[in-house]
Amino acid sequence: MGLLSAVALLPLAPVRGVIWISERLVDAADKELHDPAVIRAQLCALNRALDGGEIDEEQFDREEERLLDLLERRSPSAPPPQREGRRS
Repeated sequence: MGLLSAVALLPLAPVRGVIWISERLVDAADKELHDPAVIRAQLCALNRALDGGEIDEEQFDREEERLLDLLERRSPSAPPPQREGRRS
């Protein structure tokens, strides 16, 4: 980049910095949202909520299905997750 173009683009540097940071934040959030370890922890918390009576069977089924779908989509080459039986 030449000196003239560097000087001409200098006012845009803060905008490019904000865009770069925004892209890194989106990448980090996406990775955390779809991390299999995080999804498994959410499944454990969901089971505890059902066992503790905080949610009913219908809510449990909906949320479990959503989490298992996320887990399955995240690792398509892996075998589908085993659905654990509910504790009574």
